Amino acid sequence: MSRYGEFSGAMAGGCDRLVHPSIEGSERLRQRRLVGLLLGAPFIVAGAGVVLVSANLGAAAIFAVIFAAFSLSWLAALSIAATGKAAQIGVTALLGGAVAVAAIVAAAGGLTSPATLLVAALPLEALWVWRTRKAALLGVCAAVAALMLQGLLGSMSFAEGATASVWQWLLPAAWAAVYLVRAMEFVGNGADEHVKAPADALEQILKAVVLRIGHNGDVVDVSEQARAMLRLQPELLLGTALFDRIHVADRVAYLCALADMRDGAEMRGVELRLRLPKFNDNDTVDNFRPFALEMMKGEAQSIVVVVRENDTVAELRSELAAAANAVKSAELAKGNFLAAVSHELRTPLNAIIGFSDMLLHEMFGPLQEPRQKEYVGIVRESGQHLLDVVNSILDVSKIESGCYAINPEPFKFREAVDMCASMMTLQAEAKALDLAVEVAAGIGEIKADRRAIQQMLINLVSNAVKFTPDGGRVGIGAKRLGSRLHFWVSDTGIGIAEEDLSRLGTPFMQIQNDYTRRFEGTGLGLSLVKGLVALHDGTMSIESAPGEGTTVTISLPIEGPAFRPSQEAKGELMRLPAGRTKEKHDGSLRKAS
Repeated sequence: MSRYGEFSGAMAGGCDRLVHPSIEGSERLRQRRLVGLLLGAPFIVAGAGVVLVSANLGAAAIFAVIFAAFSLSWLAALSIAATGKAAQIGVTALLGGAVAVAAIVAAAGGLTSPATLLVAALPLEALWVWRTRKAALLGVCAAVAALMLQGLLGSMSFAEGATASVWQWLLPAAWAAVYLVRAMEFVGNGADEHVKAPADALEQILKAVVLRIGHNGDVVDVSEQARAMLRLQPELLLGTALFDRIHVADRVAYLCALADMRDGAEMRGVELRLRLPKFNDNDTVDNFRPFALEMMKGEAQSIVVVVRENDTVAELRSELAAAANAVKSAELAKGNFLAAVSHELRTPLNAIIGFSDMLLHEMFGPLQEPRQKEYVGIVRESGQHLLDVVNSILDVSKIESGCYAINPEPFKFREAVDMCASMMTLQAEAKALDLAVEVAAGIGEIKADRRAIQQMLINLVSNAVKFTPDGGRVGIGAKRLGSRLHFWVSDTGIGIAEEDLSRLGTPFMQIQNDYTRRFEGTGLGLSLVKGLVALHDGTMSIESAPGEGTTVTISLPIEGPAFRPSQEAKGELMRLPAGRTKEKHDGSLRKAS
């Protein structure tokens, strides 16, 4: 019975869509029933054509009668949908039904035939459609007219020799069964024409449109709030009309929520866009508006759906998208600015450094005062430092904008380590530091950008030397684990507090304490290393504790990066505990245990 209820609800929704939009209230329900009757009545005539094959009409005439019945009945239904005038069409249909029943009874053998029971369909169907005594009385008059007319039709040639048959019980039995089911449903609903009690009850509590959806997904009930919130008559959302108004991109989410509810879920929520009528010139052509749907279980396996406006969330998403676009524009403008400024600065800096070198080496004659040579050296060192800063800014800007190109090629990793160690030896000796190289034997080649790898090593070792007190130790280590190369730079320097670890790698970010204030810097070194690691599809971790030193570990694929990642997921700093205990190697990274 529940399956029939869903089917009848879907049929009612389809018939309701054929009613003229101007018809409302109880008149709309009457026209809906009349449209349904006109659409279904021709099947009785078709059944009569199959059963009453004994009539002398012939196969061609029987098919012509069936075609005429379908054409006239469905034309009448379309006329109701187009004009909304059901009274005249209903009376005409009742008279046509009387003629059809009289012809069927005459062709079945007269009043002795079981088909005579179809005469009762005329008053009962009139009562079912209009629900008034006047309609029932007209139906009785039509039934009497049919009985009188069948006598006249019985004398015609097509009824000659027609006799009653047990097969003729099929027609009245089929009609009686359909009418009985409809009557039981009418009684079960308390003879209430409006099947909107559940929706109306919720509507009084919630400022929302309440729908009831059958197990097959068709809408069988819509609350009156749809007129105000959706600017739609409730009947225009019955059947599959709601699904037709859902934006194509949101239909999958809607169907998934319905499937979950049918599978036994208690509640489901989904956000989607519905196409609404244009209310003013400001509405878009499609006029899709955002709504939030909350689904919950109803009675008889139905689903109750509460539809709420979702303008606030839509506005927040729009503002978020605008803010994201603004951030992207600002980042692009910043990158262009840095690139332009860096280019303009490098030209004069190269001249400053070049001429300072010429003066420092006394290429055009000796300097008169020792302080002149000292000052020229300071100018040269300051120019070189500023050039390094400009180059770092330019490299970081290229990495952030995705314009930094790497050229992976096979090379021996030990050669890059030895070059870095030789470059940093003088700085380490100036502070009496022990610069140790601990590269495992047989480490072999790695496919990567040689210049980028050397830049990583130089930046890491430079930071380690800078922040390690005199007499300390700086180590460069590397080994191969499976398909990845792990190398690290460790020191016995000042270390980093736990709360500062998450900020490392941010451009221009420097950890300030009593020791680091003595050193100049821009905070770009580690940020550049982080970006280069990401370009190589690698990972980086930092392990440190105040007063115990720092170890920066980098893991790179030996065969080179498989692709150029656009996200910043690769190369992100992994925050490790500040309190260091025993270290262990467990695959990809060194971690604190």
